[in-house]
Amino acid sequence: MLHEILLSLSGHPSPLLRSTDAESHARAGITPPERQLLASAAHLSDIHVKLLTYTSQISSSHPSAICRAVAAAVSSVHLAAFQRKVLEVEESILKDDPELVGAYNIVPLTAIMAEFKQWTRRMEWLWEVVQYMMAREKDGTACQGAELINRLRRELQSGYQDVADTALNLVTMAETAWLKQVSAWVLYGRLPDFGGDDFFVQKSQAAQEVCIPTFPSRVHADGAQDFVLLRERLPSFVTATTASSMLFIGKSLNHVRVMGDMNAGLGGLRHVSSKLAELGRLTFPLNGAAFARTVTSIRLSLSENTLQKILPLARVVEMLRLFREFFLLGRAEFALALTHEADEKIRHRWRRAGNLAYEKDDSLKNVTVKDGEVAAVLNRTWAVLASMQGNHAEEDELLELARDVLRLQLTKSRPPTPMSGGRGLGPDAIKLLEDSPFRNMLFSVPAAVVVELPSPLDMVIAPSDLQIYSCINSYLLSLRRAHIRLTDLWKITSLRRHHPAPPGAGEHAALLRQRWSARSLALRSSWTTASAAIFFLGETEAYLQTEIVEGMWETFSAWLMGTESRRDVPNTARSGAATPALHATQRPESDDEDLFLEDWDSKNVRQASRSTKKPAHDPQTLSAAHTLYLRTLVHRLLLTQPSFTDPLYALLVHIDHLVAHVQRLHSIYTSIDLETDAGVVDAFVDLEREEREVMALLRGVEGRVRKGIEGVVEALRNLENDTDFLAEWESQGMMTDDDDMSAGQRYAPGRIGGVNRLLMKLDFGSWLGNRTDDWEAHE
Repeated sequence: MLHEILLSLSGHPSPLLRSTDAESHARAGITPPERQLLASAAHLSDIHVKLLTYTSQISSSHPSAICRAVAAAVSSVHLAAFQRKVLEVEESILKDDPELVGAYNIVPLTAIMAEFKQWTRRMEWLWEVVQYMMAREKDGTACQGAELINRLRRELQSGYQDVADTALNLVTMAETAWLKQVSAWVLYGRLPDFGGDDFFVQKSQAAQEVCIPTFPSRVHADGAQDFVLLRERLPSFVTATTASSMLFIGKSLNHVRVMGDMNAGLGGLRHVSSKLAELGRLTFPLNGAAFARTVTSIRLSLSENTLQKILPLARVVEMLRLFREFFLLGRAEFALALTHEADEKIRHRWRRAGNLAYEKDDSLKNVTVKDGEVAAVLNRTWAVLASMQGNHAEEDELLELARDVLRLQLTKSRPPTPMSGGRGLGPDAIKLLEDSPFRNMLFSVPAAVVVELPSPLDMVIAPSDLQIYSCINSYLLSLRRAHIRLTDLWKITSLRRHHPAPPGAGEHAALLRQRWSARSLALRSSWTTASAAIFFLGETEAYLQTEIVEGMWETFSAWLMGTESRRDVPNTARSGAATPALHATQRPESDDEDLFLEDWDSKNVRQASRSTKKPAHDPQTLSAAHTLYLRTLVHRLLLTQPSFTDPLYALLVHIDHLVAHVQRLHSIYTSIDLETDAGVVDAFVDLEREEREVMALLRGVEGRVRKGIEGVVEALRNLENDTDFLAEWESQGMMTDDDDMSAGQRYAPGRIGGVNRLLMKLDFGSWLGNRTDDWEAHE
C-alpha cells in the first residue's frame, strides 16, 4: 500500500487511490479516516500528473517564450523538487527513520501525508498558473507574457510564504526571458527570433488595428522598417516614458544598421558589453525605477556614441526653423506669394471654364484642380520668393531646403496616414484635426502643404507631427489669405476714390462725379463691413502669431539651444536667481558710474556666456519635447475648440464671398462705363440686371460677415467663462516632457497667451456692432 501511494504521488496512476465502483473492492478494507488521507494523496497525485502533462505541452508548443520559460521552470524546478521529496520519504522508510517508522515497523499513513502537507497549497497554486496559461489558448488567443508577469508579481503579495517563494522563482524566470528579448532590441535593434509575436514592439503593418501607433505605418526611403509600440504587451512596472525610450533605441539602431554602419551600435563591442553587464546587474523582480535608469543610460550612450554623428543638433534645429518659417508663417512673404499664386490659378480656371458669374451662388463652387496645377502653384511661389531674397546666403539656404522637402498637394487624392494620439491630444482632438475644413480655403478643394522628411530626421519628428504642422498651416494660412484678399480691395482705386476734374471740364465731368458719388454711397456699407473684418482679422492674427506662435517658438528654441528666453527674464529677476548678465544689465544707472566697473562686468558677462554649457539633448528627448510643444501649440491656437473654429471657418467663407462680389461688381461697373462712355455694347449681357443681382448678394453677405464676427467674438467670450477650457489651458502650460533630465532642463511650454488678451483687443472694435442701424439704412 505504501508502495502504491508513493508511486501515485510520483505521477503514476494507482487503482488504490481511485474511487470508481469497478475498483471499489481494492479499498474494501480501508477505514473512513484512511480514505480521507488517501483522497488527499489522490488529489495531490492528480495535480502532479496534470502539471507534468500540461507543462510539457506548454514548454514545447506555446507561442510565448515567457510562458515556455515559466512552464519549464515549473517542471524542472518545482515538480522536480516534489519528486525529490517523494524519494526522500521513500528513503526514510527504507532506513527505518523513527519519524516515519514506528514500533513493529508500522508506518502510519498520517505521518506520510504530513510530509506532503506543505506541498498541497503550492501544487494547487502551480496548477492555477498553468490553467491560466492554457485558458487563453482554448479561447483562441495565446496568453501574453506581460499578462503572466503581472499575475506572478501580484502573487508575491499573497500572504503565504511558500506561494510567495514559488512566485518569486517563476517571476525571475519570466522576467529573465523577457529581459533577454529586451536586450536584443535595445542593444542590437533586433526583434526576437522566437516569440516575437509576444513582444511589445512589432513591425508596423496596415492590418494591425489594436495598437498604439507611436510611429504610424510606413517604410522609410532608405529601407528602414518602422515599428509600433503595443502598450498592452508591456509588464506593469514599465512606465510609458521607459517604453518610449526602448522603442526609440531599437528604431535608432535599426536606422544605423540599414544605413550601413553595422559596427556602430552603441559605439563598439566594448560599449555593448558594458551595457549588457549593466542589464545583467538588475535584480529580480525587476524594479521599475532601476530598469528605467538602465534604459536611460543605454539611450544616452547611444546618443553620445552614434546618433550625434548621424543626426547632429544643428540639422534638427535647421528643420525646426523651416517649420517655423514656412508652416507657421514666420516668413510672411511665403503666405503672400502662395495666396497670390493660388488665386491667379483659380481665376485662370474660371476664365477657361467661362464661369465668371460664379458669385451668384451663395456658396463657393468647387473648381476642378489637378495635382499638377497645385504643384505648379508652389513652384511659382518659390520663384517669387527667390526673386525677393537678394544676397542673404543664410535665408537662401533655408529656402533651398524648403524647395527640396515641401510639397503642395491635394489631400483627397492622397489620404493622410491616421494621426496618432498621445499625451495632450485625445481622440476627439485628433478627429477635429483630421476633419479640419481650413484646408479647403486655398483652392476650394482639400489641399495642404506637406513635407517629405529625409531620414534620419524622422527619428525626432514623427509623421503625426508633420500632419499637425499641415493642419496648423492651413488654419493660419486661411486667416492670412482672408486678410490679404480684403486689403487688396483697397487697391481697386476706381471703387474707392474719384479724382476731381480739372477746371472747365464740362458736363461730362459732372456726370462722372455724380456716377461715382452714387456708387460710393451704395458701397459705403461694404467698405465699413470690410474694415470691420480687417480689424477682426488683424487683431486675431496678431494674437495668434505674436502671442502664441512666436511665444511658443521662443520658449522652445531657448530650451533647444540652452539659452534663456526673454519671456523668462522678469521671473528670474524677481526670484533673485539672475545670471551675471542680468545683474550687469539691471544695475541702477548713475551719472558717476564707474566705467572700469562696467567694463569688468561686461567681461564677466562674456566669460559666463562662454562657460555656459548648452545641454546636449538626445534625439528622444528632442522628440518628446517637440511633440509636447506642437500639441500645446494646437491647444493654444484653439484648433481643438469646435465652438470657435466652426464659426470662424463660416466667417472666412463669407469674407471670400464679400471679396468676390465686390470684385464682380467692379467688373460690372467697368463694363457699364465702357458701354456708356465708349459705346462698347455686349448684346448678350444685361449689365443693369447683373448689377442689381450682385448688389443684392453683396447686401446679404455683408450681414452674414457682421453676424459672423459677432458669433466668433461670442464664442471667445464663452470660452473665457468655460471652467473646463481654462483648466485645460492651465494644465497644458504646466506639462513637461517627462524625460529623465533634471527639472531645470526639462522643456515646459509655459503659460503663454490667453483668450482674455484677444478679447481685450477685440473689445476696441465693439463700436462696429453698434452701427447696425446705419448699415440697414444704406441697405
